Amino acid sequence: MANIGVLLINLGTPDAPDTASVRRYLGEFLSDQRVVEIPKLLWQPILRGPILLTRPAKSAKAYREVWLDEGSPLAVYTCETAARLQELTGPEIRVDWAMRYGKPSIADRLNAMIAEGCSRILLAPLYPQYCAATTATALDACYAALARLRVQPAIRTLPPYYADPSYIEALRTSTERQLAALDFKPDMLLASFHGMPERTRTLGDPYYDQCRASVKLLQDALGREVRLSFQSRFGRAKWLGPATDETLRELPAQAVRSVAVLTPGFSADCLETLEEIAMRGREDFLAAGGEAFAHLPCLNASPEAMILYRNLIGRELAGWVQDEFRPIREGN
Repeated sequence: MANIGVLLINLGTPDAPDTASVRRYLGEFLSDQRVVEIPKLLWQPILRGPILLTRPAKSAKAYREVWLDEGSPLAVYTCETAARLQELTGPEIRVDWAMRYGKPSIADRLNAMIAEGCSRILLAPLYPQYCAATTATALDACYAALARLRVQPAIRTLPPYYADPSYIEALRTSTERQLAALDFKPDMLLASFHGMPERTRTLGDPYYDQCRASVKLLQDALGREVRLSFQSRFGRAKWLGPATDETLRELPAQAVRSVAVLTPGFSADCLETLEEIAMRGREDFLAAGGEAFAHLPCLNASPEAMILYRNLIGRELAGWVQDEFRPIREGN
């Protein structure tokens, strides 16, 4: 029985692409004060009123556009990642996965891993760039679950890996592989990251700077320009820019006739990449006069992703495993 565990953590997803399921999911997600930094007394009436009365139906329709036979894309790809990583790490290590919001919950999977004999657990939020609204809240949920236990396992956490050579190499290899499969050569590469309110940056969140650093390193690795933008704006507050949707509508007027969009801040494809970028982003670009558009899928459970996660986890488990992992590269 493995006594070392690795828990891969992603954001979350509704149980089904219907209004009731999306309402439950959004209620949990948007009630997190790491996500919406507004006092509860002011925010909850707005959330429980106009937002949860109107937005779930619209979001459910969008989820139905991308839902897979096996379920939510984010859950399917995260589960597949855990399964393939388990094959690479072997029986000495127990690899599992959880969602910060929705199912399987972090508390349930931590309890299951401990019940199966894991006395040492690496918590691995799959967010390359650190943000309080993603990385920190995932770890908050882990610590809250552990706080309820009398006997706790030893814990390590995976640091942000926005500039890790393995991450940049995974992005480079994946991007070049996908570009080679296109039937056109894009005039521009656009790297779209999930947006955050500008206020998070002024409060000291490193997310914006880490996104910029990732794009600069990827640009150097590819040897070509990669433009940065931010998507998924919500509410009236000023958000990080430039905005992806506005950028896509403006590019044709700048003589950019073809574009490929990658989303390197997402470890797995989800509503924000498949519906917002691959569908609505395409419509925006073509309607503005663009001629060719491609969305490059996330790392998901690709060979590049497996090399990346195997290297990251091997490094973080040093001293816990008897035979420390050697870094691996494509083809090894």
